[in-house]
Amino acid sequence: MTAANEISDIAALRAALGRRARMAANALAKLDAAARTRALEAIAAAVRAAAPDILKANQADMARAADLSGAMRDRLLLNEARVAAMADGVAAIAAIPDPLGAVIAEWEQPNGLKFQRVRVPVGVIGIVYESRPNVTADAGALTLRSGNAVILRGGSESLESSRAIHAAMIAGLKAAGLPEDAIQLVPTSDRAAVGAMLTGLDGAIDVMIPRGGKSLVARVQAEARVPVLSHLEGLNTTYIHADAEIAKARAIVLNAKLRRTGVCGATETLLIDDAVLATTGRAVIADLLDAGCAVRGDAAIRALDARVTPASEADFRTEFLDSIIAVKAVAGADQAIAHIAAHGTQHTDAILTENRAVAEDFLARVDSAIVLWNASTQFADGGEFGFGAEIGIATGKLHARGPVGAAELTTYKTLVRGTGQTRP
Repeated sequence: MTAANEISDIAALRAALGRRARMAANALAKLDAAARTRALEAIAAAVRAAAPDILKANQADMARAADLSGAMRDRLLLNEARVAAMADGVAAIAAIPDPLGAVIAEWEQPNGLKFQRVRVPVGVIGIVYESRPNVTADAGALTLRSGNAVILRGGSESLESSRAIHAAMIAGLKAAGLPEDAIQLVPTSDRAAVGAMLTGLDGAIDVMIPRGGKSLVARVQAEARVPVLSHLEGLNTTYIHADAEIAKARAIVLNAKLRRTGVCGATETLLIDDAVLATTGRAVIADLLDAGCAVRGDAAIRALDARVTPASEADFRTEFLDSIIAVKAVAGADQAIAHIAAHGTQHTDAILTENRAVAEDFLARVDSAIVLWNASTQFADGGEFGFGAEIGIATGKLHARGPVGAAELTTYKTLVRGTGQTRP
């Protein structure tokens, strides 16, 4: 195919995707909550039924992914349990309260005008993502729950898996009598398709959401001509305070770092209070090393265990997404909070302590989308928040922050009811 033909094909694809998505969004706006619920239930059933096809497609993707890192391969991998969890996630989204029409606020002015601010769909959402094929199901289900049409563009490494999942979702839409174009998957891995989406598909796309690595997010933020709802990398910190309970701290740190190292909620930096270095600190470091995690630490941390290697300043600014953690000793909560402010990405940070006053101060002062007390950072997940699933963890400060579920994919309009009032 010539370059000219490629450009023509992308232009035609752009026009078709945008036009069909806008028509589907208009159709979805006329549906009630029950219709969307039935469709989501049908999609969950279709994903379960298509598990063999989805797993076969994923095997093809995995076969081509031999050069990817272990963390990236783990993100890409699907097995029976993960496909079942994907279907369960769609079913959970079907069961959550429908956000549309919810009254956010209402009030009345002295002149008798009555105001209501209510949730409505955004319209058409474009989502670009890498590696994780389950995002196809999560994103499609969440946008449908919130009454939006969506155009999905997955990574080339997960193309076959995403196609199989998308086919199951389309089967569910058809079974429920909803427009198939409500959930569209860009059928090409050509990077030009991403560029077309970032321009807004000739005004069809209302907002773009990137889900992936730092370079993808940076590209979307730099090139998008429509609003962007994005998250930065998960450079998350867990701080062990002087009043932390040792058994609790040991269990939480191991989970926060090693449950799944390739997720954005994994702890990448560990801060340990000087006061408990020799006790809790030594035990936690040994736990991590014994579990196969490489520990890079400052001088005080290296003194606890000969297996610890030196940490560079860059290590405290790195999202490893692997069995590696950077560890530093700090002289109290103020120093821990200052470190998080200087090195973190406002994603997810945690304090481990039995001191309520210190914990509440940490919760108030750490300016991150998610801040936890005595819990693993791996709870940074929409499913764990009761959202059924999420599209990502938004780290910005406008529109949505934290896990982006169905409610976060809505906007609002204000309804004003009068009885003949005119403005003087």
